[in-house]
Amino acid sequence: MAIVSGEYGARHVNNLQARAPRGWSIEQWKAPAVFPLIIDYPEDYLPASFPPCDLILSFAENKSVAELIPEIAAMTGARGVVAAVDNEAWLPRGLARQLRGWLERMNVACATPKPLCSLTERDYKVTRRERETYESEVISEFARYFGQPDLLLTIDETEGVIVSVEVRRDAVCGCARYVAEKLPGLSVDEAEEKAGLLHHHFPCLASMVKLNDYNHDTLMHESGNLLKDNLAAQLKRCKKTRYIAPLGRTGDENAP
Repeated sequence: MAIVSGEYGARHVNNLQARAPRGWSIEQWKAPAVFPLIIDYPEDYLPASFPPCDLILSFAENKSVAELIPEIAAMTGARGVVAAVDNEAWLPRGLARQLRGWLERMNVACATPKPLCSLTERDYKVTRRERETYESEVISEFARYFGQPDLLLTIDETEGVIVSVEVRRDAVCGCARYVAEKLPGLSVDEAEEKAGLLHHHFPCLASMVKLNDYNHDTLMHESGNLLKDNLAAQLKRCKKTRYIAPLGRTGDENAP
């Protein structure tokens, strides 16, 4: 079940409903738009019941929704939660730690990937240099298909051109697939830069606020770097190495 509150979450759900493996059912609940500063009774902001589910996906754009997630997990019987951190205003780091703790006491696994597209089948980013591991079959099953982009390139090494791209794991929002569809026909020398531009033009909806724990970079740029890093490792062996001779040098040490 997906929790949404605006366009950010709606786009994620649309991609999941269009691309999820056969047998998955993606329900959604739209969270209230307004909450008090302190939520004393979470049930006052929840429907009388939810359909049972294995995994809760929180794409909420309000930090108060985190206080409702344990109650939703209890009502649905969920065994795992993925709470996206694409904007710290929506899920601050301290509240993300609290949420993981609340759910751990309920024996419910919780991942809070920052950004969301850093999620893999075993871990996710919490800062630029730190990754948090988790153990959960339901979260890992989700992350097989959606999370940190994994594109497999087929390259004509003679011509130095990308022939085709297989999407082994899409970003939850669909950005990786969008980029993959536009890479065939590009030269290996231009593909990485072009992928970064396509990522931004999708557009990525991760925050553009500079964060200390990301070396004063933004989550949008971190998201783009994750995608480009996946491509760079495959493109490296096919790129042409260019040498630039200093002014006045010919490359021949014996030349006059």
